[in-house]
Amino acid sequence: MSNEVRVYPVQALNEALTDSLSRLLIDVVADGASIGFLPPLGYQEAAAYWNNVLEDGVVLWIAEKDEVPVGTVQLHLAQKANAIHRAEIAKLMVHPSGRRLGIARQLMKAAEEEALSQDRTLLVLDTRVGDPSNGLYESIGFVEAGVIPGYAQSADGQLHATRYYYKPLNPYSSHS
Repeated sequence: MSNEVRVYPVQALNEALTDSLSRLLIDVVADGASIGFLPPLGYQEAAAYWNNVLEDGVVLWIAEKDEVPVGTVQLHLAQKANAIHRAEIAKLMVHPSGRRLGIARQLMKAAEEEALSQDRTLLVLDTRVGDPSNGLYESIGFVEAGVIPGYAQSADGQLHATRYYYKPLNPYSSHS
């Protein structure tokens, strides 16, 4: 078993990759991730999500360890004429067994580099207040823009605030 993680972009999903990503999504949702789904997440719903994720303007990156996806992130390139300088980070997820190993940082670095290669100089994202991801985003240069109370609901019906972040990208920096 290797400790090496390979991060790469995906242009198309085959059946095996859709299956692996569906299982990853089910596991992170079961572990409490606030990424738009509630537990228990069924396989059919997870697979349907992945079968529809790659649309125009979406770049999907996968982190793989021992040939198994352990994380993903999406970069949604804004398509409106007045927004072609920005992109949104979406669905950053790392399998519970792969957390605190730098995988999320590797995925975010890849997304930032892709954004710059697409002439995007502003990244935005949102995440549930209190999640460990808040610390990650702040540690890699994202700035809090504000909090919206009662934004997302958990499986027990409780409403949670979400925090919006932004990060200006300098095309001349090293993105570390």
